[in-house]
Amino acid sequence: MSRRFVPLAILLFCSALPLVAQTDPGVRGGGAAAGQALASVLANNPVTILNFFNDGKARFQEIDSVAGTVSGENGVGLGPRYNSRSCASCHAQPAVGGTSPFTNPQVGDATADGARNTVPSFITINGPVREARFPFFFNTNNPNGGVEDLYTIAGRVDAGTCTSLAQPDFNFATQTNDIIFRIPTPTFGSGLIENIDDSTLLANFTAQQNNSQGVTGTFNHNGNDGTIARFGWKAQNKSLEIFVGEAYNVEQGVTNELFPTERPLPGEDRNAGLPSSCRVNATPEDHTNFNTTSIATLSDSVQFAMFMRLLAPPTPSTTTPGGSTSINNGHNLFNAIGCNVCHTQSLTTTRSAITPSLGQATANLFSDLEIHHMGTGLTDNVSQGDAGGDQFRTAPLWGLGQRIFFMHDGRTSNLINAILAHNSSGSEANNSSFLFFNNLTSGQQQDVLNFLRSL
Repeated sequence: MSRRFVPLAILLFCSALPLVAQTDPGVRGGGAAAGQALASVLANNPVTILNFFNDGKARFQEIDSVAGTVSGENGVGLGPRYNSRSCASCHAQPAVGGTSPFTNPQVGDATADGARNTVPSFITINGPVREARFPFFFNTNNPNGGVEDLYTIAGRVDAGTCTSLAQPDFNFATQTNDIIFRIPTPTFGSGLIENIDDSTLLANFTAQQNNSQGVTGTFNHNGNDGTIARFGWKAQNKSLEIFVGEAYNVEQGVTNELFPTERPLPGEDRNAGLPSSCRVNATPEDHTNFNTTSIATLSDSVQFAMFMRLLAPPTPSTTTPGGSTSINNGHNLFNAIGCNVCHTQSLTTTRSAITPSLGQATANLFSDLEIHHMGTGLTDNVSQGDAGGDQFRTAPLWGLGQRIFFMHDGRTSNLINAILAHNSSGSEANNSSFLFFNNLTSGQQQDVLNFLRSL
């Protein structure tokens, strides 16, 4: 079966792009420049909010089992299909709440507690945490695009009589180029992103249109109230609670009050695909705890969102790599070649009823939160909401200096390759990428790389 795209190819639109001798400084050393709570949360303003942050963080780190009966795995509701067993196992670099770590937990997740899964070829111990999707239903041109969970609970010590539940056919999907990947997005500063008013985003969009880079952009919207969505690789989710509720259900298989039913694979008959023997728990598995009057009353999903909402943004370096002069030069050049048209340095939040640090604050996210056409080299042929197959949210760059893997699918760990990947037929980033490789001197290119790794 042929496919209409090659998901991992970088198809150069500007063939004159030269090879460069510069080097990506790599993951910035030192301690994690992220993972702490917002300043007003650390100051416990209002009183008890720090307790909510700490409780949410503890739940975020909890390992889920099927029924909560496995020692050290107190979370309930894993499966019947899952990609990993804990939020923090995937959102780990450089601290809890981040992105894909150096050692991929999904390798161990395959056989944890007696599970009998085969690790797919695209999951490796030193590679990125990955979620897989099939853009098309097998042997058809009909769009699919849904998440195909890697593993099942069949055979686990706590799975009861669930002994047979097949994994998707990843080998066939790989052979026919009918597979794309997503890696975890970092969640630092998410509360600030959530608290940027639509009017601020629209004003930035209007100002952005007067550019010479060929950038247009648009927004993904919530289908119900029409407001601007902003979370996920295609900005498909409106709020943090929707974002985490969907992830809990899709990535770990835990039903919750936002997504209350067990999830079959895309195109799979609900009853045939999920045998009753593998429906171990009553649903929703994560829910309000009516037996307490403390923080424990809240569901995991609510507290996951609260933890992410109260996380401070990453702290950039002003001295490394390359020193302050190189970083400042690189920042100026980043703007000069037009990268800042999409990667808007800062946006101001609106007033907050939650904690002072979220209200009327400057969010240095380096993103316009719009979706942009990224061309044939990055297209994944998956549509989500208003976002088409080659449209992606401008990835916020704060914290980039300590990330290991880049692009939506984790295809590279090298910033030079990431910049190159922005350049292909139909990409709104063609001009900026071309200017980086053709108009900057060797030293200037290195300054830009140093600036990016300082973030």
